[in-house]
Amino acid sequence: MKLISYKIGTVTNILKRDESTTWLEVEIKNNISRAINYNDITGEIQIGDKVVLNTTAVELSLGTGGYHYVIYNYSNPSKDIEGKGHIMKLRYTPLQFKCLAIEEEDSTYHHVFNNFNDLEDNVFIVGTLHSMLAPISSMLKWLNPSLKINYIMTDAGALPIQFSNTVKKLKEKEIIDNTITVGNAFGGDIECVNIYSGLIAAKEALKSDVTIITMGPGIVGTGTKYGFSGIEQGYIVDGINNLGGTAFIVPRISFKDKRERHMGISHHSLTVLSQICNTGGKLVIPYLEDSKNKIIEDQLLNNKISKKYEINYEYGEDIDKALSYFNLNVTTMGRGIEEDREYFMTLGAVGKAVYKYLEDKEEI
Repeated sequence: MKLISYKIGTVTNILKRDESTTWLEVEIKNNISRAINYNDITGEIQIGDKVVLNTTAVELSLGTGGYHYVIYNYSNPSKDIEGKGHIMKLRYTPLQFKCLAIEEEDSTYHHVFNNFNDLEDNVFIVGTLHSMLAPISSMLKWLNPSLKINYIMTDAGALPIQFSNTVKKLKEKEIIDNTITVGNAFGGDIECVNIYSGLIAAKEALKSDVTIITMGPGIVGTGTKYGFSGIEQGYIVDGINNLGGTAFIVPRISFKDKRERHMGISHHSLTVLSQICNTGGKLVIPYLEDSKNKIIEDQLLNNKISKKYEINYEYGEDIDKALSYFNLNVTTMGRGIEEDREYFMTLGAVGKAVYKYLEDKEEI
């Protein structure tokens, strides 16, 4: 069985470069394609370099933005490891690499994990799609610029956080402060072995006021009830509750998706809330038009969700002001705020509900 497609190409143009990532153009058999080089893994890259490229996703027409990925650069025949750490990510693959996980013995925070007791109601917002990150964080920061907001990226989507231009923009604009990558996701300011230690790191190491949790770009879906990577939302909420945190749950809501299973509250969210999550949490629902709120209320009732979760209705129409204030242009499934307003109003409502919760908490 052939699981991977790879080709040899020559770098013809450097499109963009930062410390961790290089976007480039390569020539493969007289055809020009786009590619990504992760500098920490395959080294620096220049025009004229001969490279081996993973071309699998492009050949399958998958949602990787039409990029190939550099596996090996003939101009970098050898490379030595540097720095502390012995925890491997992408384990037992040809590209396995080591990192310094915050839990391990060489970390200055190692003792924190042995002495940890409780998250003490620290606030965590649990989403699914990566496109939820920017609207929620910008709404929170617009309402309270002093909030310390951090981000945990799980390994249910893209594994390198460097692939996310959204994260880079949010950090540049000081909307989010720091990032944590858990599992086989990598490249965050802090590396963690799993989501539980990621939650602890957010509270104890980063001293977060709010932590937002989503996968990286590119949710996996199969059109079946349980076959989607966003199912992780359920056990992440359980993890937060198990450790004594406060979980705000982000539903995926849209009235513009042509697929009936994603109309109103997506079947992804309904499955997680009704069957996967074993504990509770604060589920935020936006105020919409009466007819749309009726559809949502019926979905909550029919799936017995109202009995299990604390339903927080909130207004989210100011989300366009928050995004505009930070000059952010965000899309989800190719749709912007005007094309999928209910989706973005949901995220605005989440931000406002968390803001109000934190304000009330301070007054107590």
